[in-house]
Amino acid sequence: MNKQLLEIQPKELKFIFVLKKQSSCSVRLTNNTHNYVAFKVKTTSPKKYCVRPNVGIVMPKSACDFTVTMQAQGVAPPDMVCKDKFLIQSTVVPVGTTDEDITASMFARDDGRYIQENKLKVTLISPPNSPVLSPINGSLKQGPAYEASILEDPVSRVQILTPSDMVRKTLFSQECWIC
Repeated sequence: MNKQLLEIQPKELKFIFVLKKQSSCSVRLTNNTHNYVAFKVKTTSPKKYCVRPNVGIVMPKSACDFTVTMQAQGVAPPDMVCKDKFLIQSTVVPVGTTDEDITASMFARDDGRYIQENKLKVTLISPPNSPVLSPINGSLKQGPAYEASILEDPVSRVQILTPSDMVRKTLFSQECWIC
């Protein structure tokens, strides 16, 4: 079996990068099959990102979203190039399976089960109308403070959070982890 279980949009995670501010991006999973499909999200940098929810069930002929939040970073990577990646695994599960029923063994290939895997790259983008980050004494400093309320780009659904938004999100994401 080699069919597409979930359609994933976007194919690349784009984060607006602002020093010392977290940034979020939404991903939509669409199940065009007549099966219940379980998904699991993994990353190469689990301490840098929070994924909510990181596992779930997508009902037949429906869609669900998950949000990836890049934690606030003190320095920008060289040339704003990010090598982080995400892996979305999905597999058909029995009718009636719930999010609470999902286990790591569901994504093991040992019993001949079909596991669809999709990789997403991460791209960092400079905020609109903001000075470009420039190196000063080996570390990157940002120009005039970029203060923003929550901004949402209708294409990539990227958000920039103010400090008060970050405190609120931090309080609700204390148990954030990625398997």
